[in-house]
Amino acid sequence: MPGQPGHDSSAPLSGRVALITGASRGIGRATAIALAGYGAHCVLTARTAGGLHETDDLIAARTGRRATLLPLDLADGAKTDLLGPSLAERFGRLDILIHAAAHFTTPTPVAHIRDSDWTRALTVNAGATMRLLRTTTPLLRQAPAGRAIVLTNDSLNRPAPFHAIGAVCGAAVTALVSTWRLEMADCPSFAAHLFDPGPTATRLRAQAFPAEENDTLATPESVARHIAGLCVETVPG
Repeated sequence: MPGQPGHDSSAPLSGRVALITGASRGIGRATAIALAGYGAHCVLTARTAGGLHETDDLIAARTGRRATLLPLDLADGAKTDLLGPSLAERFGRLDILIHAAAHFTTPTPVAHIRDSDWTRALTVNAGATMRLLRTTTPLLRQAPAGRAIVLTNDSLNRPAPFHAIGAVCGAAVTALVSTWRLEMADCPSFAAHLFDPGPTATRLRAQAFPAEENDTLATPESVARHIAGLCVETVPG
């Protein structure tokens, strides 16, 4: 795992470690670049190693520093469970969790849902969220200003015809993060956010709404600036 935390003392997130899922493209990639620009050392995960290397190259071009790359399919629960212990061993800390990875399933009537689609969506969207929160909790509790941003999408996840899988996963993620946030209330310096970026020009959005004009949508970069701002605000020096 190449890459070391940066030590630019002038940057607001200098010395902080950020874990970003779904970092090979879209909002995950843009957020990783934004956080690196603020001085954080980014640990990037996604299924595609090629996409992670592209993100790493963009980070290096902007900051002169490299990220740590962890190719990972979040459907692999055992490997996801190891993220927290691995970060503890390598860096001794985790300050920021950005969970941007998601699995999209083609809209389907309930009567036609396939077992494989149901299982994959629940495993990646709901199950992986639970595992990420569980494995990172000890480190985030120790962080001087821990932040967790879990992306959600109300336009895809609210109950609607043909969107049962998305609605179930969205409800599960909302319940998980909301409950976890209450359980972390004894850590006054910690903040967790369920973040809905709204309509954004991503590949996931294009899959869900193939006929939609994307020139009026938010860009991943504009969303990333907002997410990074949530991580920077009130961070003690």
